[in-house]
Amino acid sequence: MNTGSNGLGEVAVATDETKVDGVKGDSEQGLGSKAPEFIKARRVLHVSWQVGVFVIGLAIVVAGIIMLPLPGPGWVVIFGGMAVWATEFVWAQLVLRWTKRKVTEAAQRALDPKVRRRNIILTSIGLVIVGVLVGIYVWKFGIVMPWKIKDQ
Repeated sequence: MNTGSNGLGEVAVATDETKVDGVKGDSEQGLGSKAPEFIKARRVLHVSWQVGVFVIGLAIVVAGIIMLPLPGPGWVVIFGGMAVWATEFVWAQLVLRWTKRKVTEAAQRALDPKVRRRNIILTSIGLVIVGVLVGIYVWKFGIVMPWKIKDQ
């Protein structure tokens, strides 16, 4: 980054790449490793850092996959593991950006009044159908307990 400062005592001027305080926004954040500079400076340390981040992220993603059929917040844990990977790997950062964009688009579509009205109508129709089916079942068979209370 060329700050335009070559001598002592001169004021550095920020380019369009960064903000004045050196902090970028989420959408402007560069891709790549978020490891500390002293780790990136040493090849062996950086590779071992990446292996550690990958193993921890993999453990979290596997735990999330296990939680999908079992009780637990499976998808939240999987995306948490992806966030761990995104601290070090560009492909994970791109996947998280894509996912965030798609979730935001889906939320905006769900807030559309026409879509909300359609969803409310479909839900109401579904509940009426289920209510009618339960009513027919109770009318035809009555309410029968699955166990025999009289025998106890």
